Amino acid sequence: MYVSKLAGDVRETPALVVHKNNRVILRMFCFPYAGGGAAAFRMWPEFLPDSVEVCGVQPPGRENRIGEEPIADVHELVTRLLPSLSPWFDKPFVFYGHSTGGLVAFEMIRELRRQQMPLPLHLVVSAARAPHIPEPSPLHHLPREAFLQELRRFSGTPKAVLENSDLMEIYIPTLRADLAIEEKYTFKEEAPINIPITAIYGNEDDEAPKSVMAPWERYTTDTFELIGLQGGHFFINTDREAFLSCLSSITTFLSKLCSWT
Repeated sequence: MYVSKLAGDVRETPALVVHKNNRVILRMFCFPYAGGGAAAFRMWPEFLPDSVEVCGVQPPGRENRIGEEPIADVHELVTRLLPSLSPWFDKPFVFYGHSTGGLVAFEMIRELRRQQMPLPLHLVVSAARAPHIPEPSPLHHLPREAFLQELRRFSGTPKAVLENSDLMEIYIPTLRADLAIEEKYTFKEEAPINIPITAIYGNEDDEAPKSVMAPWERYTTDTFELIGLQGGHFFINTDREAFLSCLSSITTFLSKLCSWT
């Protein structure tokens, strides 16, 4: 069942949309792409194992947090989100992030390590360049019309939204802030994480092709897997069945591992 609030639960927070599951063994925290929110993951529980509880991360500036100022710095965002997420680390968990969400998930893990907090069992990133590879064509600062023109090449914003000037007036500040998270990011070298990483790319994605996804391998001392799927930057929607099958395989294995220990 889809719920945005957990009645009577002290962990209730607007920063997390939890699809409650009484049989939960493993939680999957999903970090959205630029301009996206927790609603992007609302259908996923139907395609994942019954043992998995999907937790959609909700940054400020969208959906139920539309009245809040969006955050344009990844470290500030991690600092703001962490207190809301940490009470949910009482079960084994995995992090997933698409595009900008992959960078946020990665920096969240590094912050958890600094604070000696529980770490995820696995990191899955999709359509997200390795952290040390900068965005070659920043667009968060572009004038409105040029900005809208660039958005069309990603195919992530519905045409109906792009053509609705009232909606775009609300949407653009959040989207600019989200893009700035990645485009203004300054990479700092740290030790690799001791967590398996799976990187998934679209074979027609010009924004995050195989060449910039493969270097994620350098960020783990554990296992690394690189998977290519059919589609462009938003193959998670256009090739959803194959993509969710990948997530299902990973979370099924982890759920069994958790149940054995």
